[in-house]
Amino acid sequence: MRVLTFILGLLFLIHFGGFAQKPYSVKGSVVDSVSSIKLFNTSISVLYAKDSILCKFTRAANDGSFSITGLPKGKFTLLVTYPGYADYVETFSLDSVKTEINFGNINMFLKSLLLQDVIVKGTVAAIKIKGDTTEYNAGSFKIEPNAKVEDLLKQLPGIQVDQNGKITAQGQTVQKVLVDGEEFFGDDPTLVTKNLRADMVDKVQLYDKKSDQATFTGIDDGEKTKTINVKLKEDKKNGYFGKIDAGLGTDDFYQEQAMFNAFKAKKKISAYGTIANTGKTGLGWQDNSKYGSSSNMEFTDDGGIMIYGGGGDDLDSFDGQYNGQGIPTAKNGGVHYDVKWNNDNQSLNTNYKIGSLGVEGSRTDLSQNNLSEDVIRSTSDQTFDNFMSRQKLDGIYQIKFDTTSTLKISLDGSVRNSETRNAYLSESRRGNDTLMNVSDRKVTNDEDGKAFNASAFWTKKLKKKGRTLSLNVNGSVNQNDAKGFLKSGIEYYGQTGVLDSVRQIDQYKTNKTNNSALRSNLTYSEPITKDFSVIFNYGFSINNSSADRKSFNLSESGYDLLDRSLSNDYSLDQLSNQVGAIFSYRKNNKTTVNFGTRASAVRFQQVDEYTGTRYKRNFANWNPEASYHYKFTQQRSIRISYNGNTSQPGLSQIQPIRVNTDPLNITLGNPDLNPSFTNRFNASYSSYKILSEQSVWINGSYNFTVDPIVSSVAVDPSGVKTYQSINLSGKKPSSFYFSTYLDKKIKKVDMNVGVNVSANGNTYFSLVDNILNKTRSFNYSGGLRISKYKQKKYDFYTNFGPNYNTSESSLQKDLNNNGAGFNGDASFNVYLPGKFRIGSDCNYEYRAKTKSFDENFERFIWNASLSKTFLKQDALKLSVTGYDLLDQNKGFNRSAGGNYISQTSYTNIRRYFMFSLVWDFNKMGGGVAQQAK
Repeated sequence: MRVLTFILGLLFLIHFGGFAQKPYSVKGSVVDSVSSIKLFNTSISVLYAKDSILCKFTRAANDGSFSITGLPKGKFTLLVTYPGYADYVETFSLDSVKTEINFGNINMFLKSLLLQDVIVKGTVAAIKIKGDTTEYNAGSFKIEPNAKVEDLLKQLPGIQVDQNGKITAQGQTVQKVLVDGEEFFGDDPTLVTKNLRADMVDKVQLYDKKSDQATFTGIDDGEKTKTINVKLKEDKKNGYFGKIDAGLGTDDFYQEQAMFNAFKAKKKISAYGTIANTGKTGLGWQDNSKYGSSSNMEFTDDGGIMIYGGGGDDLDSFDGQYNGQGIPTAKNGGVHYDVKWNNDNQSLNTNYKIGSLGVEGSRTDLSQNNLSEDVIRSTSDQTFDNFMSRQKLDGIYQIKFDTTSTLKISLDGSVRNSETRNAYLSESRRGNDTLMNVSDRKVTNDEDGKAFNASAFWTKKLKKKGRTLSLNVNGSVNQNDAKGFLKSGIEYYGQTGVLDSVRQIDQYKTNKTNNSALRSNLTYSEPITKDFSVIFNYGFSINNSSADRKSFNLSESGYDLLDRSLSNDYSLDQLSNQVGAIFSYRKNNKTTVNFGTRASAVRFQQVDEYTGTRYKRNFANWNPEASYHYKFTQQRSIRISYNGNTSQPGLSQIQPIRVNTDPLNITLGNPDLNPSFTNRFNASYSSYKILSEQSVWINGSYNFTVDPIVSSVAVDPSGVKTYQSINLSGKKPSSFYFSTYLDKKIKKVDMNVGVNVSANGNTYFSLVDNILNKTRSFNYSGGLRISKYKQKKYDFYTNFGPNYNTSESSLQKDLNNNGAGFNGDASFNVYLPGKFRIGSDCNYEYRAKTKSFDENFERFIWNASLSKTFLKQDALKLSVTGYDLLDQNKGFNRSAGGNYISQTSYTNIRRYFMFSLVWDFNKMGGGVAQQAK
């Protein structure tokens, strides 16, 4: 008993003794170094010195003073930040001797006043993580005069830019690049990254852009787009800038580009034009999807439309994109205008773009189709000559009626015309090398397309905090009219390789598709408690689509014999009613939990105008979702989410028609297709240590589909394959993705080093002659990235690493496509006296031979340049550049899917030399340092 009393008494003394101790604290005041103006609302952070993790945080009062109490004993770092000023950093210790530290007046220096040779105690934090946003301070990364945003992005940890300008961030493709939060020339990121000056940039923000609905309510709806927002410096928002680039090369290559930008406070006007045959097309697929070039659409149960690239029309169609195959000739231009007025309560953002692209070339495909008892190996030689012209006008108007209500209206319309001319020579052989068939095919197609989209999004905040109402209405119309010819001659060979029969096809084909949709969604949010709220929604949508395909055989009087076996007029009308409830819990600005579901009643009405058959079906769908987000500190967080989604079959999948564009590969619609349901799990972790400049990103995902829509192929003895989409019960195709990125600045050598490891895999199913085929493919890769920049002396960048790919089919386990590979990129610049610069970059790719393809592939592309700058601020640059000096730029690709493996080689741009003159002009207004308000 005495022992127990002693222990309790000791604990009592320790407990209250701890409360009796004087708490540790810091205090001070923040002022401008020149004017001595008190900087109120300054961010004051106390970080643990050992790992830069946040300990305490506050903001300066109106008189610039601050005080932080309740600090523990130990070593810390004081970080003081204020917009437009260099950050102030100082280490300190608190112990029994120093229980309180008074920093007195902390003088903050305007960045515009800091000279290169002036050393100050404050340093600029290169990266900050604000919730879901990673923010890079552009001033922390050194760049050359007239460098573009693309050059800046290449220096940012976690971001990679390939030789074509494609941006990858934290393992995901960046689809949007905004300027001050606004779209700039629509969805083509390269128009920003390749033309906007890097010295105009204040911050670069990287985040997953949510839908307007999710941004307003604060509850994730699963719609995300990896986005970069380029924030401009205040003193770079008045004036004009641009560039003129004129280049003339050997072998008739040329590139001419001009861009002009005029910024004035809240107004931006920009125009650009480019003419080139070197691959500079300047129009991304995101815009192309709005031109209505694809009839391969899939309807979601809430009335949305998913559009896939790559055509999908009856005859070979051209999507207007240059993917490195062939020799391109491009002409593009555009005008951008955006303005804000009425105290930023109203804004307008509009773009007009016009362009054309022609591509000529040839390609050879080697493919292997795995059957249950045999394989089919095919060789196809193709020549192509494709052309597309298009125009697009879009605009976004936003108005803020008052502090509680907003309206956003978006409109866009486009027209396009495409012409394709393709010729194929192919042959197929059995596994024992006996000939199956030989084909000679020519396909031409002329297509006109129109598209129009409109949407309105209204929001209202009601009197009670957290109570909101919003309405989203959008509509779209998409029309395509295609006409063309199919001329084909096929020789069929028997099992012994002896000619069996010959078939000739000469047909005129038409294909008219129409898609229209109207969708609305009403959302109401209600706070239940301070931390808990619920969102209810009701959605109504109508989708009408039709496809009228006709094939006419040649007669003595022309193409007037309708082939009913290859013709059909079909319509699909979809009506959907959706209700949902999503619950949200938030606590202490650290924990956020969302969960709930949406349920839909969907009605299909399918009409076959040829037979008069009407087919009505009803589906009950649901879309559950849940997410968890926890912020350990301001710079470290974790996110886990789940989303279930029902996908309806598209018109091209259900229309009961045989499509014989390639007579050896027939597609057949299936009007009995049911929806599929996909489960998606995602997790991510991000961390950044300010003082050590170390960042870590970890991302992972896993998806599987129930009642999937898969391909079923039937192969006859002559090698003709007939494909049809079917639902496969009892099997669940799945995929996963994992990546981790570690970036750190090695301060001793002033070098940035990054390491990444990633893996992804797919398991999918198909039926081959009614036998189940399971295909598993995996990719594993790693990379090391090193960069260093020494201003006006040299810079270099390298990113390289190995990879290993596997692809195995259950039908032919011994004929896999497993093989190793290696990829590497490197570049350097050396700055010489007299404003000369030598630069070089290279790309190396290696693919090992596999059991399916018995040749290694190796390619080393080396480019080099010599340039000299003239005029003030190096505004004029004269350069000579040699591209692909070793003449090794061979077009090559390997892919696998379903029951096939393919390898493609194609013509592309080879070695040439370019002489170019670039004038960068810039007259931006100087800014006056803003005083604290």
